[in-house]
Amino acid sequence: MKPALRCAWLRTFLIAGGVLSCSLLARGESVPLKRVVELALAHASAGTAADEQRAFASYREARNQYIPQFIVGSGLGKSWGFPLSLEGSAPSILNVNSQSALFNPALREFIKAAQVEYKAASFQSKDQRDQVIQDATLSYVELNKWETMLSHLREEQAQAARMEDIVAQRIREGVDSPVMQAQAKLGSARVRLRMAEAQGSIDVLRNRLAQMTGLASDSIQSVTESVPVLPEVKQDDNLVGKAVESSPSVLAAQNRATALDFRARGQHRSLWPSVDFAAQYAILARYNNYDQFFNANSFQRHNATVGVAIRFPFFSASQHAHADAADAEAIKGHHDAEVAKNKVSEETLRLHRTVQQMAAAQEVASLEYQVSQGNLEALQVRVDAGTANLHDLDDMRNQTNERYQALQDSNFQLQRARIALLRATGELANWVGVPAK
Repeated sequence: MKPALRCAWLRTFLIAGGVLSCSLLARGESVPLKRVVELALAHASAGTAADEQRAFASYREARNQYIPQFIVGSGLGKSWGFPLSLEGSAPSILNVNSQSALFNPALREFIKAAQVEYKAASFQSKDQRDQVIQDATLSYVELNKWETMLSHLREEQAQAARMEDIVAQRIREGVDSPVMQAQAKLGSARVRLRMAEAQGSIDVLRNRLAQMTGLASDSIQSVTESVPVLPEVKQDDNLVGKAVESSPSVLAAQNRATALDFRARGQHRSLWPSVDFAAQYAILARYNNYDQFFNANSFQRHNATVGVAIRFPFFSASQHAHADAADAEAIKGHHDAEVAKNKVSEETLRLHRTVQQMAAAQEVASLEYQVSQGNLEALQVRVDAGTANLHDLDDMRNQTNERYQALQDSNFQLQRARIALLRATGELANWVGVPAK
């Protein structure tokens, strides 16, 4: 082996060794996909459960109107002349009031509406949970793609450095022209550019996953084997119908429309008779002049009243208008539910067709890479035999590297479309391995 070639091989070995050492030092903790998704769900649980908790509290608020409430207070005050009321109650040392609904058709409908709204909030929470799973999964898969490409780019960098040294030696020996040195440096510069792009994308994705999971950004390392194999998608699969039936956004919109129906019915039934339980106990004082204006012999300090309050709404133009407005809201709610259904149907169909297109594009990219790799191996044999040019080999190697990068991009585009389709059909959580809500 010529001294120049030995120097080139030694330099390449040192560069590769240095790159490997740096990569090992910078390597973070290997975190599988399932663990990342679980941490992301735990990190986002407070935000996703807030609406559900609020809806459940609203349901309990309406339902608990059938439970008597007790208010203890006092109406202390001095009376001059006839004992007038204080805020609607007789002046008293102590008073206890209790009230609850007994028969209220409107309240019964409002309780049903609140119960259905809580169910809609549960579906909405599930949709937000699926969104967290999808975001974490896509970020993880893209991180794995860039980490794989960075490893390949480091090999390209070593090859480009070796080519630079060989070209420099050939120029000194008068075999190549000086312009070939610029061409070799251009190849190295392109590799460094792609490495900077890959490293930048890795840093951004690690930071995003760190915000989602609470892990340190420099401690996240993807594991290729932890990403499950994506299921095959067939042309005749009825994914649209499956998505419409299982979509949390569609189910939430349908339940919200049902809740608006109950609320509209409740507004109409506010014009119906209603009966409430009512009770009051009070301790009266003589300095409020009760014994002067009432029968002094029958005056007593302890007094109680228990009964029912019956209301017969006779006429209320404002309530009629309020009920008409509720009817309009119910109609709009059903329209929104139909729009949500059509949107999910259209999006699922688009994803289904996109997956088929991406699968075809991935197959083309894979075959192109295989052909380019075969041509590279054949050209390497010819170079070793002295029947081919070294620069032709370098050009073919660059073309093969470009085919490899195109294949990685095509693989990720296909993975992204399939993951989106899994979420649309409600299978994403099971695919990742986390329990479905």
